[in-house]
Amino acid sequence: MDERHVVTCFLRNEGEILLLRRSDAVGSYQGQWGGVAGHVADDEGEERDPETAARAEIDEEVALADAVTLVETGASFPVEDAEHGTRWVVHPFLFDCDSRSVATNEETTEFAWVAPPEILRRETVPRLWTSYDRVRPRVGTVAEDTVHGSAWLSLRALDVLRDEAALAASGRWDDLETAERGGDDWDDLADLAERLLDTRPSMAVVANRVNRVMVAASGDGTAVAVERAATGAVEQSVDADGAAASLAAERLPDRVATLSRSGTVEAAIREAAAENVLVAESRPGGEGVGVAESLAADHDVTLTTDAAFAFELVDWDAGAVLVGADRVLPDGRVVNKAGTRAAAIAAARDGIDVFVVAASDKVATGDGYDLEPRDASEVYDGEKSVAVANPTFDVTPADAVTAVLTEQGALRGAEIASVAEAHREWAAWRE
Repeated sequence: MDERHVVTCFLRNEGEILLLRRSDAVGSYQGQWGGVAGHVADDEGEERDPETAARAEIDEEVALADAVTLVETGASFPVEDAEHGTRWVVHPFLFDCDSRSVATNEETTEFAWVAPPEILRRETVPRLWTSYDRVRPRVGTVAEDTVHGSAWLSLRALDVLRDEAALAASGRWDDLETAERGGDDWDDLADLAERLLDTRPSMAVVANRVNRVMVAASGDGTAVAVERAATGAVEQSVDADGAAASLAAERLPDRVATLSRSGTVEAAIREAAAENVLVAESRPGGEGVGVAESLAADHDVTLTTDAAFAFELVDWDAGAVLVGADRVLPDGRVVNKAGTRAAAIAAARDGIDVFVVAASDKVATGDGYDLEPRDASEVYDGEKSVAVANPTFDVTPADAVTAVLTEQGALRGAEIASVAEAHREWAAWRE
């Protein structure tokens, strides 16, 4: 049997993935749905590494090579195809894609952006779900990621709930390799939700969005209800994040300072077309460097050290500081990446506006928070008896924040407390 290595690429945008329907111009599986796919070998038969092949196929089949960022590379697996006399070795990939401007070639008759469980309901190329299963978000994705912001992670938590509920509803969860549950009933999905709630205690948005799904589904208490609620929550969350970014964009001056990584912050800066952006490197983790790089093509970007950031706000002449939030406490304090407190207090002292942009789902139900301390060796790995404080987050006082900008408008004081009370009601499903 002939063995051929192929790639299958899932492009994800706003919680949906791109599926392509194969035309008669391809040599196999005409009329069936798949991801962006192709041979690892190039047209001359020369072998490429799978990622190179994946990016080439994305460029050739949908013209989105410049819009994608690799998220996950899945373990390869074989598919025996007796009809074609071929043993396919499939290399799965998942990319985040910041555009839906798809330009297909002759290999595709139509395309669709769909929630991933749609794979279970369409006529697809062999074992397409297995490919997705090897790159899809897991509980560990939410728990272990130290690069993305909390809004992005909350969407991944919703993805986990939606996908697992869809598997349970389809009755296929037990014949696949890596389900996150032990069964297909409400109790198993509730246990999964509890695990997601425990992953990132500092990030209120993860808990609030998971709670919203479970309270919406608790009336029926079925996997179908969980899938439906999670799918709707993804759409609602994307809309809320976008609306918050748009409100922030309306208030931003030409010179904006920021730190850490927040997709909502980046969206606001891009929408506002701010001319100049000051970015702190954002230790621990240094994700501000990546933010500076991503904005550099369209803005005049200055990257500075965390230690110099408070001074640079004034010396660089920032018009406003814009940050995201991992947690907004009911009294208006903001839990965000370490360094936010110093920057906000310094900015407020010099009359610089400090805006926090976040969907209202980031308002916490209580005053508690977790600063997620990181490995002490990142700061000191010597032999002396030295205590190390290496928090991921810090807490900014409410009076240092001009406003929390959300899809519900600019929130302060009692308005934030009111949102917190509504979120407490969402948690009632656990009682």
